[in-house]
Amino acid sequence: MAKLKTHFACQNCGASSPKWVGKCSSCGEWNSFAEEVIIPKTGRYANDAIIQEKNSKPVLISELVQENEKRIDTGNGELNRVLGGGLVHGSVVLIGGEPGIGKSTLILQIALKIPNLKTLYISGEESSQQIKLRADRIHKGETSCYVLSETLLENIFLHIQEFKPDLLVFDSIQTIYTDKIESSPGTVSQIRECTTLILQYCKSNSVPAFLIGHITKDGSLAGPKILEHIVDTVLQFEGDRNNLYRILRAAKNRFGSTSEMGIYEMAGNGLREVLNPSELLISNLDENLSGISISASVEGMRPFMIEVQSLVSTAAYGTPQRSSTGFDLRRLNMLLAVLEKRAGFRLSVKDVFLNITGGIKVDDPAFDLAIIIAILSSDLDFPIDRDICFAGEIGLSGEIRSVQRIDQRIAEAERLGFKKFFVSKYSKIENLKKNSIEIIPVGKVGDVLKKLFT
Repeated sequence: MAKLKTHFACQNCGASSPKWVGKCSSCGEWNSFAEEVIIPKTGRYANDAIIQEKNSKPVLISELVQENEKRIDTGNGELNRVLGGGLVHGSVVLIGGEPGIGKSTLILQIALKIPNLKTLYISGEESSQQIKLRADRIHKGETSCYVLSETLLENIFLHIQEFKPDLLVFDSIQTIYTDKIESSPGTVSQIRECTTLILQYCKSNSVPAFLIGHITKDGSLAGPKILEHIVDTVLQFEGDRNNLYRILRAAKNRFGSTSEMGIYEMAGNGLREVLNPSELLISNLDENLSGISISASVEGMRPFMIEVQSLVSTAAYGTPQRSSTGFDLRRLNMLLAVLEKRAGFRLSVKDVFLNITGGIKVDDPAFDLAIIIAILSSDLDFPIDRDICFAGEIGLSGEIRSVQRIDQRIAEAERLGFKKFFVSKYSKIENLKKNSIEIIPVGKVGDVLKKLFT
């Protein structure tokens, strides 16, 4: 019998080495190398008959005929939006998130309610009885979802060949393994090989699949980085487990935009779609309080209003604290420096705390204007009227720059009953006279302060 050849592979990025090393030279991770068996490429899988790819030949690109791809309606409007209009036949979608955030609940809910599709839910972490308990809580009606508790890929493909499902769900990809590789489930080689075989089957048979993936302690998907390159779509399920709201974002999408966002609310009977996030992300207060402002944001094609909260207080221990939840802390420090240099506010000796309501994370530059207004409102203890909203990017010289899709932001603010809208005077606004909301153009930070605090 031939001697097995082994090498050491990084469990974080997939880099290989002939001997064990303490620190990976590729990703910098410590103690991530594990010994794995090198599998010769001449071997064939016993179930290659259902993974065969179609014969292809080179075709001139001008001779290709573009066809309108038919998408599958998942029955979930938020997921359809993030995917770009629905699930594409033969696509592989990877969804990741923290433990307990609701990944399995979301995918099981879709599998139970998706119309006219025979779904095979393959669970490597939970038993069939556990899935049954969750399914009874989520969905009470009829369903065409079948459950299989199996982790060996060869056995899974035998069931797939006999069952011929229209949709596959793997929960999770880190628990699936193949006999052809002599390593434990969840290792780099196992994840890479199993995902590749699943992708080959999905492409050759036009069957879509959902892969649920674990994440590491730094928030990235567990397994080699090539896992994200293999699949067609990578979705991130975010949120605070102490908060009811969950955010679904696309980090990669070969069939749509990556700028769309879906919002869910965790309830006792599963995840509920939030169709109007503006009303949920704005607090219903009976009186005006200082340190609160409203920003008009856009995610993909969807505009909505988000409340910004700030607290400015005297530094108790000599060294001022800077804390930000849902917003980049480095950008917050930049905005504070602009306020001190261009507007004359002594904020370097004060604690500044910032919070974006709803537990969501934002990176829209249009939040800059609302953030500095909330900070100054708290510092001066001067409340801002609840019918005023803001959208503008702050430059280092204190100028207020225009932001994209300003017309959609204005229309959403007008629909929700806001009376005034502060924007950059450089914004190109169409149909300005038709808007019932008052548009207030400003050019510098000082202009906003004169109109609000004097």
